[in-house]
Amino acid sequence: MKESRSVIIVAGGSGERMGSKTPKQFMLLNNRPLLFYTLSIFYKFDSKIRIILVLPKNFINEWKDLCSTYNYPIKHKIVEGGNTRYFSVKNGLENIDDDGLVAIHDGVRPLVSLSTIQNAFDTAKSFGSAVPVVEVNESVRELTEAGNQVVDRKKLRLIQTPQVFQAAEIKKAYQKSYQHHFTDDASVYEMSGETIYLSEGNWENIKITRQADLVFAESILKTQ
Repeated sequence: MKESRSVIIVAGGSGERMGSKTPKQFMLLNNRPLLFYTLSIFYKFDSKIRIILVLPKNFINEWKDLCSTYNYPIKHKIVEGGNTRYFSVKNGLENIDDDGLVAIHDGVRPLVSLSTIQNAFDTAKSFGSAVPVVEVNESVRELTEAGNQVVDRKKLRLIQTPQVFQAAEIKKAYQKSYQHHFTDDASVYEMSGETIYLSEGNWENIKITRQADLVFAESILKTQ
């Protein structure tokens, strides 16, 4: 029997860094809202995957209007977000069954590849967790009390999403009280005593936060 798959897409950002009143997840990429691409790639990966979209309460109606305007066809469940990403994910997990695998993905990463998603699900199926990463290709220095020092970049990896887990285990991990060093789902999972396994990501899978990122994303999408 095929293991069930779900994805929680967290889209709680604003347009502040973009200098815009429009939430960045609703900004247009090649004349379509950015978030459409994010949902669509997971549907393309698995048309039976359960999609949970977590949005700020005050943007839910705007999202519904966008879906209506563009006749967006992909079925998904909308969940109200929390004050932080941690609580938004926790709200999303309440709508996930304990069995199967669940991916947690940043809504503003529309360029995630099918292979990255597949790698993450395959790794989580074998080991219980998966965090996509890419190598660091620039020199890195660490700030210290004495000033700064070089860091061996060969030992570093850049973290991406989707991060995939056995649903029951990540739900259990999110029962812990919030802590400020919970920067992603892997850090929450690790605090519950579980092991993090890495999978291969893709360089294009950037988090859209600035205008330059939009330009990059549009150029990539035009080649696909």
